[in-house]
Amino acid sequence: MRSLRLPLLLLVLALVAAGTWYLLSHRPGTAGGALTVYYTKLDGTTLGTLSVSLRPQQPGESDAEHLHNVALYAAVEAVAGPPSEIQAIRFPVGTRVLDARVNGSTATVDLSKEVAQQPGGAFAETGEFKALVYTLTGVRGIDGVQIKIDGHVVPTLPGGHVELDTPLHRSDF
Repeated sequence: MRSLRLPLLLLVLALVAAGTWYLLSHRPGTAGGALTVYYTKLDGTTLGTLSVSLRPQQPGESDAEHLHNVALYAAVEAVAGPPSEIQAIRFPVGTRVLDARVNGSTATVDLSKEVAQQPGGAFAETGEFKALVYTLTGVRGIDGVQIKIDGHVVPTLPGGHVELDTPLHRSDF
């Protein structure tokens, strides 16, 4: 009887370890119930961060649905930016997130046409997209962000400062 206890104990420990690994590695989103939202400070290069609550995956919500919801929430938070008392580069007034989808490791974010009205030129365009890309690529499973404007992939915004016809990555900034 004693000789069976050790193998049985090892089997139980292995099952617990495997189950824990599976649960932790197969959940989309971010761990800990928080999302890090990035914003670009007025110097144009330094990033600031905010932490916002992230709801857990709901019963009956598939992994794909949850990842979509997290990506949409992350995009909305990034476009909204930090509270007004924090000095930061901001998206133009009226810019809205029309949709956010995830396909593979790329999130596609569809922004309203107001995003093209950035008065700050290359400096501000780079800052706003840097914040959006860093926020979305902070979500587990996302490493690139494709930008659409009113449902269309465009080469650049009218200022022509940031190329938008291919997905953006953190390394682009």
